[in-house]
Formats: sequence, C-alpha cells, structure tokens
Amino acid sequence: MPLERRYMRLALQLARRGYGATSPNPMVGAVVVRGDRIIGRGWHHGAGEPHAEIEALRDALKRGHNVKGATLYVTLEPCCTHGRTPPCTEAIKAAKFKRVVVGATDPNPPHRGRAFRILRRAGIAVVHGVVGEECEELNEAFNHWIVRRTPYVTVKAGMTLDGKIATAAGKSKWITGERARAYGMKLRQGADAILVGINTVLADDPSLTARNPKAEGRKPKEIRNPRPEVRSPEREAQGALPAGQGHPLRRIVLDTMGRTPLGAKVTSDEYAVLTTIVVSELAPKRRVAALAKRVKVMVAPSSDGKIDLRWLLKKLGSEEVTSLLVEGGGEVNASFLLPGLAQRIAFFYAPMILGGRDARRAVAGEGAKTLAESLNLTGLQWRRLGPDWLLSAQLVAH
Repeated sequence: MPLERRYMRLALQLARRGYGATSPNPMVGAVVVRGDRIIGRGWHHGAGEPHAEIEALRDALKRGHNVKGATLYVTLEPCCTHGRTPPCTEAIKAAKFKRVVVGATDPNPPHRGRAFRILRRAGIAVVHGVVGEECEELNEAFNHWIVRRTPYVTVKAGMTLDGKIATAAGKSKWITGERARAYGMKLRQGADAILVGINTVLADDPSLTARNPKAEGRKPKEIRNPRPEVRSPEREAQGALPAGQGHPLRRIVLDTMGRTPLGAKVTSDEYAVLTTIVVSELAPKRRVAALAKRVKVMVAPSSDGKIDLRWLLKKLGSEEVTSLLVEGGGEVNASFLLPGLAQRIAFFYAPMILGGRDARRAVAGEGAKTLAESLNLTGLQWRRLGPDWLLSAQLVAH
C-alpha cells in the first residue's frame, strides 16, 4: 500500500500540470509501473487531446517498454464510452495490463463504477480509492458541474481584518500585497469564467484577464458556445478546441440596465469576444443593441431589479462553464453567498483595520437575521502569503 500511494501521488502531480487547461474535462494523471519501476507517465493536457491513460501508455511504448502485465495508476476512473476516439477501457484491455489502480471514481452517475466492471470482466484486477480523497478534491469543480450542470462558484475577496474592501470613497488599491494578488491571479487561471457587477466596472474599469500564457498567449477564440471534449456520453462525440489551446477566461458582468460603457476594457480590448454582459428585460433596447455589437449580451429574467442568478448559473452550466470565480463588490458577493449559490470562499486578509460605518464591506446584502441563518464553513485552510493571509473554505450547503 505505501508504494501504491506513492505512485498515485506521482499521478496527482502529473494531473496538476493540466491546471487551467483541461476544462470542461477533469485534470487526470497516470503512471505505468512494471515491478518497482516506473516505465510511463502521462497527464491530460487539454480538452480534445488524449486522456492521461493514453498519454502514459504511449510514453511507455515510446521508451521501448512492454506494458503487458504492468500496472496502470490513474487518478480518475477511466472513461468507458465511445466518442471521437475509443474509450480508455478498450485501450487498457488491448495493452493487456494486469492491474489498474484508481484514485477517484467517476462522479457522473451513469458511468460511476462502470469501467471497473468492464475491466474486471476482462480479467484485469482493479483497486480503487487509493489517495481517493485527494483525487476527488483535485476536480471538485468538474465533479460539481458534471452532476449538477451548474458551475462550481468561488467567491473571492481581498479585505482588511475588519472585513472592508474599500473606503467609503471607494479607494481599494492595494489592500492586499503582491503575493496575495499573484495567488488571486492563479485562481483566475484555474477558472472558466470570472464575474463582477456593473459597479465594479464603472468604478475600476478592470481588465479581468488571467494573464496566463497558456490561455492568453494567443489571439482569443470565439466562444459563444464552445464544444470541447468532455467525459460524458452526450459530449464525447462532439468537436473540440484546437489541440493545446486550453480554455480562455470568460468575463461576465451583471448589468441589469445595460450601463456598461462602450469604451470599458471589457467591451473594447482584444478580449472583448470573451465578455458577456448580463442584462434584464428592462434594459433599454438601444443600449443592449449597442453592446451587442461589441460583446455577447445575455438577457436574463429578473426580480426586484436583480438578475435571477439561479437561471444564470444554469445557463452558464449549459455553456460548459464548470467553474465561476466571483470577484464582485459586497452586494454581488452577498447575492451569491447568502442564498447558498456559492460552494467555496477565497478570502484574503491584509494586516490592517479600516473602520468606518460607510466603508465598503466584503459581504453586504441584508445579512442573516439570526445566528442560525448564518453561513457555516468547513474544510478551513489558512495560508500565509507575505504579510497577508488566505482563508479558503467550503460553504456548508443549506
């Protein structure tokens, strides 16, 4: 068992190399072992490219090794459905592996455990659950999306120790330091989309880019409704992004009345094709038409002047947005947190106290009326980033 855990942890390291590049597929790593010798390694490089098992198998064969009777370690249950390419279970059987050791089971209910049964019927020994918890955590966004078909939502905010994100006049640069901001950029690189409210656009005119050479080192691609490969039967037979492209970061602005300036960075820079302005049916038609000439405009149902976020999340999920990073002001943050629409927080705390009744809070809204209605967190992790601290935690479902 210690050796199995060691090989699986190596497969996990390989899987993480796909961070920010595999969506809407999961990150997966694989290792081929004969005796006590590693003879092949691989990971899923990006949607539309070979899965990790195939990469590891090819690596072993390229190095002149015979894989017959070897053991395959893979962080996620192999795919077992026919798509543009045969399922990985067929390749595993054809290679005549003796054993397959798996970390996490496929979260997709129709597929869960199916590959294990296929491989066992072929006489291949299967062990699963090795370093299983870590393997599942690696793809928490994908796991959420593949089951619920809505994005995994993380609310990110940088604030003072007393929970303020800006002065009453709106001054906020820079509350957190360079290391915290760099880590925040890493969170963007791992997300499919970033969301802010119109007030953030009007006050700061942000770029909302990931500054990731993997995703942004080339001219952005039209992504009105991308169709990259995904490990599910309804998606596997469809087309893919060009090999190695990864996925670009979509920019989403909640703008009920269509007030986003035509000269704002999100509507006029080279990444404007990646911007979606979400308006309500009450937005002036002239404004909507003008914005639609520059960016994608989505008309969403609304109530009391607020976008229906549950509808929006379902819509984004149908467009293969598996993970959404919310970087709004206090009202936008509250609109996701208080109704239970977010799954995780990433709160950066700077060693300062701002004070002031009118200073802007990281989480505003009406708030909980009783302590029993407050949001509870689990899996708390603290990380020091220079002078600042990051609190990452999951929200307990209502």
